[in-house]
Amino acid sequence: MVIAVDPVGAGLIASLARPGGNVTGVTFDVGDEIWGKRLELLREAAPEVVRVAILWNPAYAPNRNRWQAVEEAARKLGVALVSVEADAGGDLENRFALMAKERARGLFVFGDPMLFRLRSQIAVLALKHSLPSVSPYREGADAGGLTAYGVSLSGMSRQAAQYVDKILRGAKPSELPVEQPNTFELVINLKTAKALGLTVPSSLLLRADQVIE
Repeated sequence: MVIAVDPVGAGLIASLARPGGNVTGVTFDVGDEIWGKRLELLREAAPEVVRVAILWNPAYAPNRNRWQAVEEAARKLGVALVSVEADAGGDLENRFALMAKERARGLFVFGDPMLFRLRSQIAVLALKHSLPSVSPYREGADAGGLTAYGVSLSGMSRQAAQYVDKILRGAKPSELPVEQPNTFELVINLKTAKALGLTVPSSLLLRADQVIE
């Protein structure tokens, strides 16, 4: 596994510590708390944002547990959430029109393969509608989103390569514990911030792993 979500729940392995079968590798899961952390970072980057649209794919099962973590963070931060469901057809124009109708002032993008694929369109529409955004992948900020915080997909690939090496040298997958990500990235797109008329606090910029200018 290179990037697996809930491999235990999916029945791929018995547990992270003891996979027990012929599958091992790296799991994307680091706990639901990170989803609330992303909302905190969005508020830190854009403090005036108190009504946030959550763009998510309800067909992607892990998203339902993530909602609870974001809702808990929203209560603490005094943020109202607006649920905006994305569909496989990728009808983003209407989704963003709904955000405008619901008076959303920020955008929180949930992570799944479909929304990752649409990241460039999402970034363009977020800027068009003047929505500061946060993404779970650095690629979201690379595409033009305001902020991104999450695990490094390239870092996970490097971790997985170490498993390939061990298995080719004779290690048994059943005896290799599944690892969680060990590299996280905070990326801020200052070009987007300027386009939105935002001044990102220096305290946040200093913590960023990369600032896009």
